Amino acid sequence: MSQALPAEGAGAVEAPAPGAHPFWRRLRARRSALVAAAIVALLVLAALAAPLLAGIEGQDPTTYHPDLVDSASGGVPIGSFGGISAEHWLGVEPLTGRDLFARIVYGARVSLGVALGATLLQVIIGVGIGLAAGLGNRFVDQALSRVTDVVVALPVMVTALGALAVVPASFPRPVLIAVIIGLVGWSGTSKIVRAQTLSLKSRDHVAAARLSGWGSWQIARRELLPALAAPVITYAVLLFPSNIVVEAALSFLGVGIKPPTPSWGQMLSDADTWYQAAPTYLLIPALLLFVTVLALTVLGEGVRTALDPRAESRLRIGTGRKKEADA
Repeated sequence: MSQALPAEGAGAVEAPAPGAHPFWRRLRARRSALVAAAIVALLVLAALAAPLLAGIEGQDPTTYHPDLVDSASGGVPIGSFGGISAEHWLGVEPLTGRDLFARIVYGARVSLGVALGATLLQVIIGVGIGLAAGLGNRFVDQALSRVTDVVVALPVMVTALGALAVVPASFPRPVLIAVIIGLVGWSGTSKIVRAQTLSLKSRDHVAAARLSGWGSWQIARRELLPALAAPVITYAVLLFPSNIVVEAALSFLGVGIKPPTPSWGQMLSDADTWYQAAPTYLLIPALLLFVTVLALTVLGEGVRTALDPRAESRLRIGTGRKKEADA
């Protein structure tokens, strides 16, 4: 922060306590956030170790096993619970007999990777445009705000269909989906950063830095970005599960990840006709998707509270006053 004046000016933005130790202490105090973080870490480890886990099982996600499905009944897996056995820990896929466990762990790589890439792109574009709008003159602010409003109105599905029509089929589909989600979904980050920048730049320490001859880039890098870290990180953590759902929805509707590349959304798309004959084929990826989104949402809420503990204090005070009024 600038040394010209202390950053004690009053304003609408409340900066969290400095340093990483208070953040980790408050985060560890929330057991729900710790459980959610453990679940997310386990899922990430499973995705990273997908080749190892599939190798331990002795299967791979693309090999067909026609002998494990009953062709007379339309391709239903042979055996109970979708063909679960010592060789196939979660059973096999209907019609093809591909190992479901291998496809699940490899699918986690795709689903989590697409969501992570999209979130990073959203944050980079949103922070850049939000800072430019907040620090620019009135014309720049109005122009970038109108561009943001246009992006808000863009439907992801139509944009994905248009991109798929012009992008060569050889282009990696997971990368394409991540880019589409990122290019369409940065507007929320931009609006948050712009609003915070407009509030922060009126503070004394930013004015002192400007009077000292600092340029906009120096002010943004040394004065604004550290104060913007908390809201941006909080919003990014909440964007991540939303992007997983968007990728799953795109794959479910047939414009996302294409076979034989596995993803949880693409597996749900294939399973919609097998929910009666082979319910585990639908339930397993659906349950994993639900648990992942729930864990990331709870973790995001824990991160938000740890970065800004006063928000939870205000909530407790407001709830207490309401109870007293009701009494």
